[in-house]
Amino acid sequence: MKTQFIIINIISILSTIGCVNQNKNNINSKNLTKSEKQQKIEKIELTERTRGNNRSIVYTPNLISATLNGDSTQSTMSLSEWENISRQAEALNLSKISDLQSPTTGRYTDRALAATIIITSNGVTYTSATFDAGIPPKELEALYNTLQKPRQKKPLK
Repeated sequence: MKTQFIIINIISILSTIGCVNQNKNNINSKNLTKSEKQQKIEKIELTERTRGNNRSIVYTPNLISATLNGDSTQSTMSLSEWENISRQAEALNLSKISDLQSPTTGRYTDRALAATIIITSNGVTYTSATFDAGIPPKELEALYNTLQKPRQKKPLK
């Protein structure tokens, strides 16, 4: 009888410990999910190219790196700017941006730069279909216009 009582107590204690650990893991996974959502967009790149020009601007949470025909510059980005850009990118269905149709075809004859937006989110890179610079697909228009806004540059030292 004593042996059965001891075995029942051991089983009860072990099951209680297992439940406590599972609850802690569930709480941690909820916190990770919230942080992942906050860090969802890692990087956004806008490229614009034609035979004679090659422009690329890379936006990260605190840095803007621009390259024009091989010449590079870097400047800082404010948190509010990054939040605005990443919010607009998060509003897109990233898996569908490669299927968006360009409203014009000037890039086929070098009348316009061929533009592409590349968004890295949670380690996955999503590339938009190519479109004429200045005339993005309607779904990308708000993000594109925000990326194109002239900024007061704060050069890095």
